[in-house]
Amino acid sequence: MRILITNDDGINAPGLQVLTEIAHALAGPEGEVWTVAPAFEQSGVGHCISYTHPMMISRLEERRYMVEGSPADCVLAGLHDVMPDARPDLVLSGVNRGNNSAENALYSGTLGAAMEAALQGVPAVALSQYNGPANRDLTDTFEAARVHGLPTLRRLLDKGVWTRDDYGIFYNINFPPVPAADVQGIKATRQGFRRDMGFGVQPHNAPSGRRFLWVTGAPQQQPTSPGSDADMNLKGYISVTPMRADLTAHDALEALKAIE
Repeated sequence: MRILITNDDGINAPGLQVLTEIAHALAGPEGEVWTVAPAFEQSGVGHCISYTHPMMISRLEERRYMVEGSPADCVLAGLHDVMPDARPDLVLSGVNRGNNSAENALYSGTLGAAMEAALQGVPAVALSQYNGPANRDLTDTFEAARVHGLPTLRRLLDKGVWTRDDYGIFYNINFPPVPAADVQGIKATRQGFRRDMGFGVQPHNAPSGRRFLWVTGAPQQQPTSPGSDADMNLKGYISVTPMRADLTAHDALEALKAIE
């Protein structure tokens, strides 16, 4: 198996090293693992691409490249520049530091990379490690992902739904904020929504008098809708959520025919 890996935390992120280990084990001794990752952290950029300016790409070593761009840029670079004559069988993105459950998925560069791969017709999976009181003081905060990542991916590749239609399915995996030994299992989940927990801004005035805004997040340990990805993560389960890039509200189409 030929695997392309990327992330949004940057080429030197510890989560990318975890994913590298998982990918090599998944690819097997006869397989290949190629890395094309951002030069700097790109958290929160979603599915952004560098449409209006060029991006520099640098070869660091065999099958390992760094791109001054977004995670989606990295997928484009990997498919069309680094590996144009030998496309990957699978794209893996992560392992993100922090969860991409619920509404976080909409902002995630980790998911943006997987989405771009799916749009390009390549099977893709995003992987993220939820953080919380039970795992933040571990020697390895990625322990749950490191231990359970490979068997979860193998099960998904064997049992998952993989389509090659216009908006092909990609997957969002979140590992729970617990030590590996406390993981309860795997749950197929929908994307949740944390009410009253959206992003905001906090203003600061610089010594120069200029006004700056820091984007603020919200607590990630509060309960969310039952059975959703974040809910199951907080109960100790690995969540696996099938996703598509199609933004159509299909449930509203029939009612909307009244305007015709």
